[in-house]
Order: sequence, then C-alpha cells, then structure tokens
Amino acid sequence: MFNSDNYDDVNTNAQTARKRRPAKKITPQRLKNIGLYYLQRFESSVENLRQVLYRRVDVYAKENPQWNKNEALQWIEDVLAEFEKLHYLDDNRYAEIKIRQYLDAGKPARYIQQKLQQKGISPNITGAILAEAEFDPLAMALKLAHRKKIGPFRAPELRREYRQKDLGTLVRAGFDYDIACQVLEYNPQEE
Repeated sequence: MFNSDNYDDVNTNAQTARKRRPAKKITPQRLKNIGLYYLQRFESSVENLRQVLYRRVDVYAKENPQWNKNEALQWIEDVLAEFEKLHYLDDNRYAEIKIRQYLDAGKPARYIQQKLQQKGISPNITGAILAEAEFDPLAMALKLAHRKKIGPFRAPELRREYRQKDLGTLVRAGFDYDIACQVLEYNPQEE
C-alpha cells in the first residue's frame, strides 16, 4: 500500500542529498592543480584543457557573482603556456594518439577530422598525420559492417530488405558512397 507520508520524507531527503557543496575558491595554484590532475588521467589538447578549466571557473563565478572572472581567464592562459613549455600538453602528440585509436576502431578519415577539430586540433595537423598513416578505407568500412552486423554480415535473406538502411549507416559513419557500395557488394565467402 502506498503511504504518502513516507513518500514526502523520502522526497525531502533526496532534495537535501542533491545539494552541491560550494565550489572551492579559484586561484592560480588551484587551476594548475586541476589541470595536472586532469592530465594525469587523460591525454588532452590545449583547447580541450582550456575548456575544462573554463568550466571550473564558470561554476565558481556563477556561485560568486562579485568575483572577477577575467583575472582567472588570464591565469588559465598562463597555466596552459606553462604546461606546453613543460611538454605536458602537445597537440601533435594528442592528435597522433587519437588518430591511432580511431583508425584501430575502424573510423573513417572524415569522422576523425571532425572529432579532432571539436577538440581544437588544427585541420592541418590532422591532415598531415592522416596522410602519413597507412589505412584502407574499405577495410575500415568492412570492420564497421562486421561489428554492426550489416551488409554482407547480415543474414542472407535480409540483405536486400535492409540494403538502404545499411548504406545509410555506412555513409552516416563517414564513409564515401562508393566505399559503402563496395562493402554492400562484398562477399565474405570469397576469401
């Protein structure tokens, strides 16, 4: 049986538990510590770490409207410059690592360029690294098709019915139309 008195007690406790503790004061040393802790756990681009630190400053500034946020933005730039000087941050290294991971996962070049651009990596850096990397778009598309069990990896009686859907899946993943068509015409028994 539902007891509304118990529900009110639980609801009040849940609201109390959700209250966040206040953000710690932002100082240059605190920003440096936040950045170092982040870099211990993740490889990052300069722009990505800048966004992480900006978010922390924004949270503190929202809770303390009288606080001057502009000074903290300069501190962020100082921390990023120091980290770059110490080689904690290196966009080329970050791009190489991410490109290797994406290629191993079978992601197409267009997808990789878009993801790295979102992280603040220059298209020139991405293009240069992709040009040096050896990858076969058809093999990557086949890897995706195999993983998703589409196209030639779908049950033979369903291939014709799902052809358009599978083609759309491959194209939305970032593969060229021609590559997607080659994947759908591929016969795994021929190997």
